[in-house]
Amino acid sequence: MLRNRGSVVLIQNHEVALIRRNWNGKIYYVFPGGGIEKGETPKQAAKREAYEELGVQVSIGDLLTILDSKGKQYYFYADIVSGEFGTGQGEEFSNTYRGTYEPLWVPIKDFPSLDIRPPKVAEMILHSEF
Repeated sequence: MLRNRGSVVLIQNHEVALIRRNWNGKIYYVFPGGGIEKGETPKQAAKREAYEELGVQVSIGDLLTILDSKGKQYYFYADIVSGEFGTGQGEEFSNTYRGTYEPLWVPIKDFPSLDIRPPKVAEMILHSEF
Protein backbone atom coordinates (compact mmCIF):
# COMPACT_ATOMS: atom_id res chain seq x y z
CA MET A 1 0.00 0.00 0.00
CA LEU A 2 1.25 3.46 -0.86
CA ARG A 3 1.61 5.72 2.14
CA ASN A 4 2.60 9.35 2.23
CA ARG A 5 5.36 10.24 4.70
CA GLY A 6 6.62 13.30 6.53
CA SER A 7 10.30 13.55 7.53
CA VAL A 8 12.57 16.07 9.22
CA VAL A 9 16.02 17.24 8.21
CA LEU A 10 17.77 18.46 11.38
CA ILE A 11 21.19 20.04 10.83
CA GLN A 12 23.44 21.31 13.63
CA ASN A 13 27.18 22.01 13.55
CA HIS A 14 27.60 20.38 10.11
CA GLU A 15 25.91 17.20 11.37
CA VAL A 16 22.52 15.71 10.45
CA ALA A 17 20.19 13.74 12.71
CA LEU A 18 19.71 10.31 11.15
CA ILE A 19 18.39 6.93 12.26
CA ARG A 20 20.94 4.13 11.92
CA ARG A 21 19.04 1.02 10.87
CA ASN A 22 20.29 -2.53 11.17
CA TRP A 23 17.89 -4.73 9.25
CA ASN A 24 18.76 -8.34 8.35
CA GLY A 25 22.47 -7.58 8.73
CA LYS A 26 22.32 -4.51 6.49
CA ILE A 27 23.27 -1.16 8.00
CA TYR A 28 21.85 1.99 6.46
CA TYR A 29 20.66 5.43 7.56
CA VAL A 30 17.30 7.15 7.15
CA PHE A 31 15.89 10.56 7.96
CA PRO A 32 13.56 10.63 10.97
CA GLY A 33 9.99 10.42 9.77
CA GLY A 34 7.08 8.17 9.04
CA GLY A 35 3.60 7.74 7.71
CA ILE A 36 1.07 10.55 7.65
CA GLU A 37 -1.95 9.56 9.72
CA LYS A 38 -5.56 10.33 8.83
CA GLY A 39 -6.29 14.01 9.43
CA GLU A 40 -2.61 15.02 9.61
CA THR A 41 -0.73 17.36 7.32
CA PRO A 42 2.77 16.37 6.15
CA LYS A 43 4.22 18.98 8.56
CA GLN A 44 2.24 17.62 11.51
CA ALA A 45 3.40 14.08 10.71
CA ALA A 46 7.04 15.17 10.48
CA LYS A 47 6.77 16.95 13.84
CA ARG A 48 5.10 13.95 15.53
CA GLU A 49 7.61 11.50 14.09
CA ALA A 50 10.56 13.63 15.27
CA TYR A 51 9.18 13.40 18.79
CA GLU A 52 8.45 9.65 18.58
CA GLU A 53 11.79 8.73 17.02
CA LEU A 54 14.16 11.30 18.53
CA GLY A 55 12.47 12.50 21.75
CA VAL A 56 12.57 16.15 20.67
CA GLN A 57 10.01 18.81 19.86
CA VAL A 58 10.81 20.57 16.60
CA SER A 59 9.69 23.65 14.72
CA ILE A 60 9.13 22.81 11.08
CA GLY A 61 10.81 25.05 8.54
CA ASP A 62 10.97 25.12 4.77
CA LEU A 63 10.19 22.16 2.56
CA LEU A 64 13.45 20.70 1.19
CA THR A 65 11.85 18.38 -1.36
CA ILE A 66 9.01 15.98 -2.15
CA LEU A 67 9.96 12.59 -3.56
CA ASP A 68 7.47 10.26 -5.22
CA SER A 69 8.35 6.72 -4.19
CA LYS A 70 5.68 4.42 -2.77
CA GLY A 71 3.65 7.56 -2.09
CA LYS A 72 4.72 11.16 -1.58
CA GLN A 73 7.61 11.70 0.83
CA TYR A 74 7.90 15.20 2.27
CA TYR A 75 11.26 16.35 3.71
CA PHE A 76 11.20 19.49 5.87
CA TYR A 77 14.05 21.41 7.42
CA ALA A 78 13.44 21.62 11.17
CA ASP A 79 15.01 22.93 14.37
CA ILE A 80 14.96 21.34 17.80
CA VAL A 81 13.10 23.52 20.31
CA SER A 82 13.03 21.20 23.35
CA GLY A 83 13.55 17.66 24.55
CA GLU A 84 16.56 15.38 24.78
CA PHE A 85 17.88 13.90 21.54
CA GLY A 86 17.89 10.12 21.61
CA THR A 87 15.00 9.63 24.05
CA GLY A 88 12.34 8.70 21.48
CA GLN A 89 9.79 6.12 22.58
CA GLY A 90 8.18 5.28 19.23
CA GLU A 91 6.99 1.78 18.43
CA GLU A 92 10.11 1.28 16.30
CA PHE A 93 12.18 0.84 19.44
CA SER A 94 10.07 -1.96 20.90
CA ASN A 95 9.36 -3.87 17.68
CA THR A 96 12.79 -5.42 17.24
CA TYR A 97 11.49 -7.72 14.52
CA ARG A 98 11.86 -4.65 12.29
CA GLY A 99 15.57 -4.39 13.08
CA THR A 100 17.24 -1.83 15.30
CA TYR A 101 16.84 1.95 15.25
CA GLU A 102 19.58 4.16 16.64
CA PRO A 103 19.22 7.96 16.44
CA LEU A 104 22.55 9.73 16.01
CA TRP A 105 24.26 12.81 14.62
CA VAL A 106 26.20 12.11 11.42
CA PRO A 107 28.79 14.57 10.04
CA ILE A 108 27.80 15.76 6.56
CA LYS A 109 31.39 15.09 5.43
CA ASP A 110 30.77 11.35 6.11
CA PHE A 111 27.72 11.16 3.81
CA PRO A 112 29.61 9.88 0.72
CA SER A 113 30.83 6.78 2.58
CA LEU A 114 27.42 5.82 4.05
CA ASP A 115 24.27 4.17 2.71
CA ILE A 116 21.81 7.01 3.37
CA ARG A 117 18.26 6.60 2.12
CA PRO A 118 16.92 8.16 0.08
CA PRO A 119 20.22 9.06 -1.60
CA LYS A 120 18.67 12.05 -3.40
CA VAL A 121 18.00 13.84 -0.08
CA ALA A 122 21.52 13.03 1.17
CA GLU A 123 22.96 14.46 -2.06
CA MET A 124 20.90 17.64 -1.71
CA ILE A 125 22.25 18.19 1.81
CA LEU A 126 25.81 17.28 0.83
CA HIS A 127 25.79 19.92 -1.90
CA SER A 128 24.12 22.66 0.17
CA GLU A 129 25.83 25.42 2.11
CA PHE A 130 25.64 25.13 5.89
